[in-house]
Amino acid sequence: MKKIKNEKEMIKKAIEAGVAYGEARGAVTFEPTDSANEKIAYIYRLLVHDKIIQPIAEDQVSQQSMRHKLAIWASKLP
Repeated sequence: MKKIKNEKEMIKKAIEAGVAYGEARGAVTFEPTDSANEKIAYIYRLLVHDKIIQPIAEDQVSQQSMRHKLAIWASKLP
């Protein structure tokens, strides 16, 4: 896994965009008490389900790999 520049900023952007996408789609309502890890996991699964991002092999799915995948997705957003 190649580290991308400003990955932390991209993860924040991905969480914001993912929360907005999930709530606009009507699939989820996030609570203020939800942790970043919970949001990342849900957003990742939702984007994979909607075929917006390519899934990671199930045996390789981890919090770190989901973060990396969402950071790449966020870096491509306008």
